[in-house]
Amino acid sequence: MKEMYPKNGKVILHVDMNSFFASVEMAYDPTLKGKPLAIAGNPHERRGIIVTCSYEARKFGVKTTMPLWEAKKLCPQLIVKKPNFERYRAASFGMFQILRQFSDLVEPVSIDEGYVDITDSYELGSPITIAQLIQKRLLNQLDLPCSIGIAPNKFLAKTASDMKKPMGITILRKREIRNIIWPRQVGEMHGIGEKTALKLKKINIYTIGDLAKANEIQLRKLLGINGIKLKERANGIDTRPVDPEAVAEFKSVGNSTTLPKDTVNQHELFTVLEKLADKVSIRMKQKKVLAVNISITIRYKDRKTISRSKKLLNPVVQKDEITAIAKQLLIKHWNGDPIRLLGITGFDLIDQSHAVQQLDLFSFEQEAKKEPLIKTVMKLREKYGESIIENAVEKTNKASPTKLVGAETSFNKDFLHDLKKNESS
Repeated sequence: MKEMYPKNGKVILHVDMNSFFASVEMAYDPTLKGKPLAIAGNPHERRGIIVTCSYEARKFGVKTTMPLWEAKKLCPQLIVKKPNFERYRAASFGMFQILRQFSDLVEPVSIDEGYVDITDSYELGSPITIAQLIQKRLLNQLDLPCSIGIAPNKFLAKTASDMKKPMGITILRKREIRNIIWPRQVGEMHGIGEKTALKLKKINIYTIGDLAKANEIQLRKLLGINGIKLKERANGIDTRPVDPEAVAEFKSVGNSTTLPKDTVNQHELFTVLEKLADKVSIRMKQKKVLAVNISITIRYKDRKTISRSKKLLNPVVQKDEITAIAKQLLIKHWNGDPIRLLGITGFDLIDQSHAVQQLDLFSFEQEAKKEPLIKTVMKLREKYGESIIENAVEKTNKASPTKLVGAETSFNKDFLHDLKKNESS
């Protein structure tokens, strides 16, 4: 089989579970199979929102983030269930255990998707044979469907897995990019949101092919270094390795400042926190991430230093949100002594494109008890634009809402950290 593998290149799989939450519920209760099923918060309330739904429900026009009342209007026979996060976590652990039977190089991306480097797994069969074995094993052992992309790098594997759903297996080679990928609208490319697509159209980049041939100076001026990376992706270039340790990555964005003089003036300290929060917010927006954990650092006149943090139900990125949390932490933990340095750090970062997923797993469980998820979704839309929901949840639809639970690259940090602990224990 070795001759079926490239001599110098890689063979990467992207395994993406189909309508994960709904599929897990169907596996748990086979009587739900073949029926229009939706997972939603507050299913008994008019204002509940669809978190994900089965393909049978989608045939009626039911979509993720749709208000429950609207979904029921489109599909009166819609079956609605509340999310069961422990059930989804258990299914996800089982999924990744199966993937590791085919390679040690498995990188979880979220609760329901991951990359597998099978370059050295040729003894198990050809790439297509391994993909078929994975698909069958997930279906036979967990009763869960998936789509798999096979390609020489992560970007193309991800693109390929999106091409056939549900239960698809797609091979995407670099030589096929020109005919298959380039004719598509630039907004359809993985990694490009609605706002970026609009910016690109202003410089006459309408298709992925246009981006692949775009002027690099113009791209850098418009999008910075990210513009160059996007052009590389459009040309099928992606050198990122499949990294099992990416789950354990600890990311943070922070700023601190030494005060002009030691002070106990709360108004002055609050002003400093506001400026720091603004800097942290700007940097997170530049990196296109949100924080699920905010920490403040306090250094006193005697140089004693403490750090205190707060884990959040919903990820934040806006200055006002970060400021409010930082002030709360200062009020709670400041002992009243003169302060010489203050700092704010955002931890447990998630990609903006996965924010709704993070929300789902992270906070939906508790938040749904207090108010409909739709309120939170609308806030995200107002702050970050429609695409943060449309793109992430649509992906959730196809894949999961773990994106309603999480992982990382977006790495819904909680889930991935639990996964890492489980592996090492």
